[in-house]
Amino acid sequence: MDVASATAAGIPGRPNEDWAAAADGLMVVLDGATARTATGCTHGVAWYAAQLGSSIADLAADRRVRLDDALATAIRRTADRHRECDLTHPGTPSAGVAVVRLDGAVLEYLVLGDVTVAIDTPDGIRVVTDDRVDRTATAERADVDRHPLGSAEKQAALLRMKHAELAARNRPGGYWIAAADPTAAAYAITGSLPSDAARRTALLTDGAARLVSPFGLLDWPALLDLLDTAGPTGLIRRVRAVEATDPSCLRWPRNKRGDDATVVYAR
Repeated sequence: MDVASATAAGIPGRPNEDWAAAADGLMVVLDGATARTATGCTHGVAWYAAQLGSSIADLAADRRVRLDDALATAIRRTADRHRECDLTHPGTPSAGVAVVRLDGAVLEYLVLGDVTVAIDTPDGIRVVTDDRVDRTATAERADVDRHPLGSAEKQAALLRMKHAELAARNRPGGYWIAAADPTAAAYAITGSLPSDAARRTALLTDGAARLVSPFGLLDWPALLDLLDTAGPTGLIRRVRAVEATDPSCLRWPRNKRGDDATVVYAR
């Protein structure tokens, strides 16, 4: 299996809140959730994503450990590393997670939060994503999309949306994401397929998947073809080029002109 990866911060000069690793039949991608409110944590989202990601990679390297169990233990370990922070704060740092692991003749996957795994199989592209967060704060999201980036109206709407999202985070009827409570791991989307049925596999944060959504310029087969020809760096470069044509974020409504973007690709 040949593996390539790339990651890029969405805003120059700001920490990249994504995290990725790939080695020995294991691929892990995290997308740190943007903090628009106080968090009760002195470390920040990038620190959290790096701590959680490294713990997941360490635990999931043991094929005897189930992926959801690895995630739960990693969430607990990461919480233990900053108990001095207020981990009960509604804005405590969090991250979406995607893991793909080869275990003999089986390819396993786990997705929690807004990260996508796309697997090219003989029956078509299997796209695994967790869109539960998109089904929360719908009125607030619609209000955000009405305003141009940089306007006071959009900033106020983004804050209202974030508060509405946090009210639905990690609770039944809302959405689930890795934060401080390991219970969230039980709500991850998991599955498996024969490893020889996976011809190409990509793990993408939502900032890297923008050519499919929200831009609608490629479908998933075309995106994997682009990864074949241009690699992860070329994919992110194209995302950035398209973003630059819509600086107000009105043609393709979104919360940030450029989001942190990370891709791990294997074939």
